[in-house]
Amino acid sequence: MKFTEFKFGNELQEGLDIMGFEKATPIQEQAIPIIQNNKDLIACAQTGTGKTAAFVLPILDKLTKTAQNNKVNTIIVAPTRELAKQIDMQIEGFSYFTNSSSYPIYGGGTGVEFDNQKQALVNGADIIICTPGRLMAHLDFNYFDTSGVKHFILDEADRMLDMGFYDDIMKIANKLPKDRQNLLFSATMPPKIRELANKLLKNPESISLAISKPAEGLTQNAYMTHDNQKVKLVREILKAKGKDLSHVLIFASSIKSVKEIKTTLNKAGMRASEMHSGLDQEQREDTIRDFKNKKIRILVATDILSRGIDIKGIELVINYEVPHDAEDYVHRIGRTARADRTGEAITFINPKQVRNFKDIEKLIEKEVPKLDLPKGFEKGPEYKIFPKNKKKKQWNNKRKFKKPQHKNTNAPK
Repeated sequence: MKFTEFKFGNELQEGLDIMGFEKATPIQEQAIPIIQNNKDLIACAQTGTGKTAAFVLPILDKLTKTAQNNKVNTIIVAPTRELAKQIDMQIEGFSYFTNSSSYPIYGGGTGVEFDNQKQALVNGADIIICTPGRLMAHLDFNYFDTSGVKHFILDEADRMLDMGFYDDIMKIANKLPKDRQNLLFSATMPPKIRELANKLLKNPESISLAISKPAEGLTQNAYMTHDNQKVKLVREILKAKGKDLSHVLIFASSIKSVKEIKTTLNKAGMRASEMHSGLDQEQREDTIRDFKNKKIRILVATDILSRGIDIKGIELVINYEVPHDAEDYVHRIGRTARADRTGEAITFINPKQVRNFKDIEKLIEKEVPKLDLPKGFEKGPEYKIFPKNKKKKQWNNKRKFKKPQHKNTNAPK
C-alpha cells in the first residue's frame, strides 16, 4: 500500500515524498486507517517495523486539518529519554512542511531544561513526548492544562510496566479528558498489558504482527564459552571481521562488564565507547551522535539501548551474556538487519545460561548454530543442561552415611 492512498494533507505528503516514504510497512498499513477513524487501538509490533510512523503520521495529518487552540493536543509516553528524543526527532522530520510543533520531556536535565519543558506545556506544543516520571513531576504543579488533549499514546508499554510505571501511567490517564483517543503499542502482549488495555482503551481495534521473530536478513550464531574466555573472544571476533564493519553494538548485563570490554578493545587499538545509566544526559547524547556519525565504530552498552534506538547500518550485535528474558534477546538483536538490511548477531553462552538460551530458541522457533571457538582457545563447554544442585545432592548423600557404632564394653549392664 502506498502512502498516497492514506489521503494525507498536501503539507504532510510533501514531506513524505522528499524523505522517500513511498510504500507503507504492514503495521502502518493496518494502524493508520484505524487511527484516522478515531478508534482506540492496541497493537503488538516489535521495534524496526515502522510503528512510530504508524501513530505519528495520522496524528500530524489531523493537526494540519484542525484549528489550533494553544493547548497540547497529543501526549506520547515512552519508557526512556532516549526513545522520547528519537520519537521527537522523527516528528520533526515528518512535520517539516507543516506548522505542527513537538517537544520532548524527560528527566536528568538542568533547571533551565525543566523551565523549557514547563513553557512547552503551558504554551501548548501540539505533541508532547515524555517519560512517565517527568510528566508526573510537571502535573504535580498544576500548571499544565490537559483539557485539549485528544490523543494519548503509550509506546513500548510492556517495557514501561517492567520498569514499574503502571501507577504513573494510570495517574496521567486520570488527569486527561475522558473523550480522547487511546493508542497502545507493545512489542509483547503479556496478561498485564491486556489488563492495562482493558482499563484505558474503549472498544479498541487490535493488531498483532510477527511477535518476537528476528528479521529475515539476520544471521544468528553462538559460542559456548567459559566466562574467563569472553573478553578475549570479543577481541578475536572483531579482529577477524576486520575494519569493514562501521557499526558494532555489544550488549553486556552490567556496567562493570561494559567498562572491562571497552578497556580491552581500546588497548587492542579498537576504538570503543560505552553507554549505560552511569553517564549523564550530555554524555549519552554525545556518544549516540558519535556512533551514528561513525566517529565511534564500536559501542558497548547495557540494555539501555536494547529498545527504541534506531541507528541505521549496525552490521553486528554481540550478546556478551545470554539475556535472562527471551524477549530481550529479540530486542537486542533487532538493532541490526533493520529495514530490509542484513546483519549478524553473536551470543556468548556459559554453562549456567544454556537453559535460558534454549528458551530463546523455542521462542524464535529456530536452533542457533553453535560455532567452535577460534584457534588458540581452550575448548568451550558443552551445550547441555546439567542437573541443578548436583554437588549439593552428593554432599547430602555423604551426610546420610552413618559410621558404624562401636559397642562400649565398659558400659554398665
